[in-house]
Amino acid sequence: MEANEATSPLARLLEYAKPHRSRICRASLYSILNKVFDLAPPALIGMAVDVVVQQDESLLARWGVHGLVEQLWILSGLTFVIWALESLFEYRFKVLWRNVAQDLQHDMRMQAYRHVQSMELAFFEDRSSGGLMSVLNDDVNQLERFLDVGANEILQVLTTTVVIGAAFLYLSPEIAWMSVVPMPFILWGSLLFQKRLTPRYAKVRNEVGSLNGDLAGNLGGMATIKSFTAENREVERIGERSNAYRAANASAIRLSSAFSPLIRMVVLVGFTATLAFGGYLAATGKLAVGAYSVMVFLTQRLLWPLTRLGDTFDLYQRAMASTTRILDLLKVEPAIQDGGQALPLDKIRGEMRIEGLQFRYASGDHVLHDLNLEFAAGKTTALVGPTGSGKSTVIKLLLRFYDPSEGTVRLDGHDLRTLNLVDLRKAIGLVSQDVFLFHGTVRENIAYGWPDAPLEAIERAAAIAEADEFIGALPEGYDTIVGERGQKLSGGQRQRISIARAVLKDPPILILDEATSSVDNETEAAIQRSLERLAEGRTTIVIAHRLSTIRRAHQIYVLEAGRVREEGNHASLLAEHGLYAALWRVQTGEAVGRAVVR
Repeated sequence: MEANEATSPLARLLEYAKPHRSRICRASLYSILNKVFDLAPPALIGMAVDVVVQQDESLLARWGVHGLVEQLWILSGLTFVIWALESLFEYRFKVLWRNVAQDLQHDMRMQAYRHVQSMELAFFEDRSSGGLMSVLNDDVNQLERFLDVGANEILQVLTTTVVIGAAFLYLSPEIAWMSVVPMPFILWGSLLFQKRLTPRYAKVRNEVGSLNGDLAGNLGGMATIKSFTAENREVERIGERSNAYRAANASAIRLSSAFSPLIRMVVLVGFTATLAFGGYLAATGKLAVGAYSVMVFLTQRLLWPLTRLGDTFDLYQRAMASTTRILDLLKVEPAIQDGGQALPLDKIRGEMRIEGLQFRYASGDHVLHDLNLEFAAGKTTALVGPTGSGKSTVIKLLLRFYDPSEGTVRLDGHDLRTLNLVDLRKAIGLVSQDVFLFHGTVRENIAYGWPDAPLEAIERAAAIAEADEFIGALPEGYDTIVGERGQKLSGGQRQRISIARAVLKDPPILILDEATSSVDNETEAAIQRSLERLAEGRTTIVIAHRLSTIRRAHQIYVLEAGRVREEGNHASLLAEHGLYAALWRVQTGEAVGRAVVR
């Protein structure tokens, strides 16, 4: 077992919170001082009873303060000072704990999000976005709720126990043991409850992650749900997830709810013993009446914080379960590591090569076999072939979303694994058939790669992409909100904004992944004109099912089952009468051809 797996969640949290340690210590001190002054009024009440009953023989009189009025004035002054200090430290601990909670919550969320962004694509393929959202949002919020309230409650319960125990030992050692006896049982019961609650709250956090995952998936796929009239079935499925979450919570609630009543009964034993035996000592003159009053009040003050301990303990267990999930996420190491070698954008020629490449996904057989491809600098190279031939996988390898199982991918002679990832991806502009637009304005989406771009540059990019005309017709022009994933725009409009985004980025290498596959002929013609202008002077890599879009490519590779079957230009490939020629005949209607498009 690894060391951090054997470490408690609290120890892991304290280690993570090192940068905030000084503020945590100050907040803890203020919590303790607030509770010390909060426990002083029972002592003042006891002194007041002592003054009224004993008068010239009271404790204050023995300290040199004589006269009833003078003693009462002294008590009034002490009361004012103590209550003022209690209020001051309450304000200070609340401000500090809440700020620490907010800052730690922010730091943890941002570190977790930054870490998630550093992960390779395979990481996201194995996890649901809703599950990750549950960790980044709900689990972090659970931790914030505990730090906001629970940490102070625990410190104040401990302070109460220590102060009251010391006061009992000072006032009457004969009675003190009666209040101390329940403490080992309370401690043992707390540890037992913690041991049994930990797996239950871990299950609660896992269930809420699954529920969030399904909800996020359904909201993203609402059009599919409606088109298949699957609303009722999805309601039932989400209901099953929600019931599983509710059942996991109910199991934890049943156990955590039993904590306070059991603690109350244990504390009641000590309270009853103090009340009865202390009263007997006071009645027989063996204990001062004022001291007896203090002990009765203090025992009551001990009872109520311990009865609230159940709620605090519940917050603690939820927070520790969430802490485990957050810190476990941070432990996951990215499979794609930055190579570190800088490659300035103005120094890039744009030549890319794939040499002796083999590749397989984590679960499955090899999808690329002994692949050797050359993408000449400043030229257009196309990849074509049936569905499943490995074209999109090649693009992911060029962007280093994955590393090859064997072989090398090079840019200007450099192995991609040695390069700085930011430099590599800044050098490549991707226009995909699956266009992702963010919820924001047209201007913000075009300028995503250059957020501070002037409007003139954005408009020029839109004009090259032939998007300026439809953007001008939108209600707010470039300030029109496109909706989540660009749902307010048509497929062709989204594609042209994607092209404008690539134009504004102005990369030396351009990758076009089925950029015109899902639009009509008129839109395809407009997009094709835009792409031709964009490709001038750049290394351009095109994936296309429509072979008419790559007729002018300098080099065409025909892939099938992860291997290069043919290569050449359009004319030479047609002359071979092979797979490419068959695809061309099918698409142009010259012949039915063999069923190569699946």
